[in-house]
Amino acid sequence: MTEKTYKPPDNFMRIETIDMHTGGEPLRVIVGGFPQLVGHSVLDYRRFLHQHHDDLRKALMLEPRGPADMYGCLVTPSEVADFGVVFMHNAGYSTMCGHATIALGKLAVEAGWVVSGDETCHFTIEAPCGILKVAADVKHNQVQEIRFLNVPSFVIALNEKVVVPELGEINYHLAYGGAIYAFVEAQSLDLNLEASQASKIIKYGQDIKAAVIRQSELIKHPFEPDLGFLYGTIFTGPGQDFESHSRNVCVFADGELDRCPTGSGVSARAAIHHAKNELELNEWITIESIVNTKFEVRVTETLTYGPHQAVIPEVKGNAFFTGRHEFWIDPQDPLKSGFLLKH
Repeated sequence: MTEKTYKPPDNFMRIETIDMHTGGEPLRVIVGGFPQLVGHSVLDYRRFLHQHHDDLRKALMLEPRGPADMYGCLVTPSEVADFGVVFMHNAGYSTMCGHATIALGKLAVEAGWVVSGDETCHFTIEAPCGILKVAADVKHNQVQEIRFLNVPSFVIALNEKVVVPELGEINYHLAYGGAIYAFVEAQSLDLNLEASQASKIIKYGQDIKAAVIRQSELIKHPFEPDLGFLYGTIFTGPGQDFESHSRNVCVFADGELDRCPTGSGVSARAAIHHAKNELELNEWITIESIVNTKFEVRVTETLTYGPHQAVIPEVKGNAFFTGRHEFWIDPQDPLKSGFLLKH
C-alpha cells in the first residue's frame, strides 16, 4: 500500500513545537522554524516579537491550530541565564508563567539542554519578570519533580474595594508574583470553583479585571513599566482534598481559564498569606486547581523590593509531554494568522 503521507510545498513556513501540560494547563514550546529575534534580553525579544512577528503568535495560539485557551512559549538565547523564554497566549505576552517554568524545567533536563545526572539538577531561566532558579529532581534520567524560586513577590494592596456592574461592590487583594493579580474570595460571590461553573467564573473574572483596571491607580511595578499591568483575576476558595490549603482559579488574558493552580498566582498568594501572618517562613502549603491538580508553595526568604516588603516563593510541581508538532503555514491561507471564536 502506498505510504499515506504529505510533503508540504517549499513555500510553506514550518514551525516545530513540543507540547506539554502542567496540572492540565497546556504549553506549546516553540523549538524550531521561528524567525531570529533581535535584542539582548528577553524583554527585548518580547518587544521585537510583538512588533514584527505577532502574526506567528496568533497562528500558533489561536484557531485553527490551537483552542481559545492555548498557552505557549518561545525559547530564546540568554546572556544572563542558561536560556530565556517569552511566554504567549491568546491576547499577547505574559510577564511570568509558573506552569510553563515547570514544563520547561522538565524539557530542558530530558532533552539535554542542561547537564544532568541521577541527582538534583540546578539551572536558570531568564523570563520577562527576571531570573528564575530551577531545580529538577532526576532519577534514571527522568524528572520526578520541578521546583523553582520565583522573582520577588509582594502585596500591592489588601482589602481594596471595586464596584463591578451586576456584581456590586467587591473586596479584593492586589499582589504580584511575576504578574499582577486581583484576588477575590469566591464565597463572597456565592461562586463555586468547580469545572461546571467555568463560564460563570470566566465572566466574573473578566468583569472584575476590567473594573479594577478602570478604578485602581495601584497597578504598577516598582522598576519595570512593561510589568505594570493587571494580568488576571484569581478566585480563591476551600480545597476539596483535606490535605490542601485552598483552591486557586485564575482567569487571565482574553478570558482564558487556567487549568492548573497558576504558578505566579500561588507565588502572589504566598506573599499575601505571609503579609497577613498566615504563612510562616519555609511552611509548605498545597493549592488545588479547578481540575483538582496541585502545586505546592512556600516562602523561602523575605526582602525589601523597592517600596515593598517582598518574599521569594518556591513553587513545586511536575509536567508531562503530550506531543510533538510541525505546524505548516500556507501563505495562501486567508486564515493563516488564526482567529479567536469564543462562546
